[in-house]
Amino acid sequence: MDFSAQIEEVKRLASEKGAVILAHNYCRGEVQDAADFTGDSLELARKAVEIDAPVIVFCGVSFMAETAKILNPDKKVLIPDPTAGCPMADMVTAADVRAMKEKYPGAKAVCYVNSTAAVKAECDLCVTSGNAEKVMATLKGEEIIFVPDRHLGGYVSKKLGESYHCWPGCCPIHDTLSLGDIAAGRREAGISAPVLVHPECTKAVREAADQCLSTGGMCRYVRESSVTTFIIGTEEGILHRLQKENPEKTFLTIGNLCCADMKKITLEKVKASLVSGAGEVMVDPDIAAKARLAIERMLAIQ
Repeated sequence: MDFSAQIEEVKRLASEKGAVILAHNYCRGEVQDAADFTGDSLELARKAVEIDAPVIVFCGVSFMAETAKILNPDKKVLIPDPTAGCPMADMVTAADVRAMKEKYPGAKAVCYVNSTAAVKAECDLCVTSGNAEKVMATLKGEEIIFVPDRHLGGYVSKKLGESYHCWPGCCPIHDTLSLGDIAAGRREAGISAPVLVHPECTKAVREAADQCLSTGGMCRYVRESSVTTFIIGTEEGILHRLQKENPEKTFLTIGNLCCADMKKITLEKVKASLVSGAGEVMVDPDIAAKARLAIERMLAIQ
């Protein structure tokens, strides 16, 4: 389907409203094409603080839009579909974090960015899949509570030779990727094609892959590689950006990984949000102030 007319209309409306559109790599391809910036959670968090515009339209899921609002309290942040949530973020609450802190007094509480503002407010530091190893290296040797993703926590702790108290949460989409999926991909694409998977995948899958990377990391790896065929083990939306940036290369996705929440963001909803201002993101000021500390501490680590 040709979305060019709708994309141009959205871009025109955004210009009229003084709005900047941010889109995550897992969004629909046409939504990515309408955005001013596309990236992973870390790239978008950094971009959010650089933006000089009164309105941010965040095409992604709710915790991402919340993060943009926390970092830009004086700007209007809109999410085209407020029901676009994250099952992983919903797996842990602020009360759960407080209980873990009571159980492990003195431990530093760290949250994956895939968490609610209330959870971030209870934590000392935030990480993304793109910077978790670098950020957690600054806490090497300390006792750590890590929420909500046990897979990312396990991946980073092993890389650093550490042991964390991990909350038993996960991404229910990445969690389904299996060794059988990798084997099937290798049979189809050829044994020489590298398998790239996300840190939210299980330990067995991560260890069977050639590279374990955030979506932004995958984009960089593919761009810099002389290889021409890749097996991609993450949400299918990334294929649009990979193919657009590397038209001469071939990509095979495995596992049928599709996030229904990400796909809730459509061009029609983006347009409607721009026209009416609907979907404005609001975060309690007290919670936002505490959560901002955890996010800013992360962004300060280069």
